[in-house]
Amino acid sequence: MASRFRHPLLILAAALAMTAPWMIIWATGNTDSMAPLPTVAVAGFGILGASFMLAWAAEIAEKDVPRAFAIAVLAVLAVAPEYAVDALYAWRAGAGGATAEACAVASTPGVVRACHDANLAVANMTGANRILIGIGWAGIALFSIYRALAHTDRSIEHRDGFLADVVHLDRNISVEIGFLLAATVVAFFVPLNGGIGLVDTAVLVGLYVVYILIAISGEVEEVGEQVGVPAYFHARPRLLRAPTAIALFLYSGFLIYVAVHPFAHGLEVLGQNLGLPPFFMIQWIAPLASESPELIVVVYLVNKARTTAGFNALISSKLNQWTLLIGTLAVVYSLALGQLGTLPFDAKQAAEIWITAAQSLFAIAVLVNFTISGREAIVLLGLFISQVAAEFALIRLLPAARAEELSIVLLDSYAVLYVVLALGLFYQRREAIVEIVSDSRAAIRRATGYYLG
Repeated sequence: MASRFRHPLLILAAALAMTAPWMIIWATGNTDSMAPLPTVAVAGFGILGASFMLAWAAEIAEKDVPRAFAIAVLAVLAVAPEYAVDALYAWRAGAGGATAEACAVASTPGVVRACHDANLAVANMTGANRILIGIGWAGIALFSIYRALAHTDRSIEHRDGFLADVVHLDRNISVEIGFLLAATVVAFFVPLNGGIGLVDTAVLVGLYVVYILIAISGEVEEVGEQVGVPAYFHARPRLLRAPTAIALFLYSGFLIYVAVHPFAHGLEVLGQNLGLPPFFMIQWIAPLASESPELIVVVYLVNKARTTAGFNALISSKLNQWTLLIGTLAVVYSLALGQLGTLPFDAKQAAEIWITAAQSLFAIAVLVNFTISGREAIVLLGLFISQVAAEFALIRLLPAARAEELSIVLLDSYAVLYVVLALGLFYQRREAIVEIVSDSRAAIRRATGYYLG
């Protein structure tokens, strides 16, 4: 009797039922009339159900398309809410006339608000990127090691010593790491131009397009043994399996898109009721909410002993955030402005971009040998939490002008620390860097041959 209730179609129906309340509320136009707490509860429950369907879609698709491409699609859909939030602030900045010259004088309330929105777009983007590494990469590594204490996971190597266990990553992600390293190097130069411009868009989006072309040109790999919903559809004909994967991708992606913004806004209001500063909420609480579908998907994969697939999704998400997300901000801003332009930001947001790039550089240095230990994960998590906590203390304890001045010093100090740690690891693992660069070049050559025949 119990097995009947665990039939894959019933499990899929249960996930759909989790999403139904929010879809009904959205379809009837009642999202704005709900109080913050019910909004967070119902939208959050829907996001949880959609996240499971998103993970199943990716696993089903692996039967018919290259795994790297399936993971890339999953990553784009999982972080789509973050794109929506950032695009909203970038649009408001452009529509309000936030140019570098206008923001330097900010003579009218409308321009002041637009310049503030431009800064919020950058703050939300950098917050999301740092959360992805500081909580996502570090937390999933620690969760994987913890789970392997009770369940067999071939990706985990047990070593003697406190937190010495190591997560082994799929060596096929060397191309993703190589492109992420290239995007990180580019990001260090973005603040030097006084904003995010269309040149940045061309370079960063160009990197992502090349990566996707490589992913599509890859071979379809033999899929390992699956269970549950993916296993059920892997046993069905392709004429049923492929449309099911597409439908799950589209439905779950759409629900996440329409649910995450109200979910994040509800969290912001609840946080403000607790006395948290609005800017702090936009940079940290809203991105944490918009990253939740992705983190749920990765926890699901790790819980199925698919740790390497989980990390592949995290790295792919970081790559598309660090390329597409940054690059599209200038496009949205220019469309709203009505002409080609550069999304401006202040000195504080320049420091935010530098520390985000520096954290990314250190995280790449950790992964270049295709492992991450419990100790390395603790360092990533500890640096992230300590910086956020220190900045929060400055905001709460000091006048705004003085807090911002010291925040820039704090951010720059952490950026230097990240870079020093990264360079030390790169030196120790210099042979791994050469291998990753070589793999990336080879992948580009193979893709070029694939498309040119």
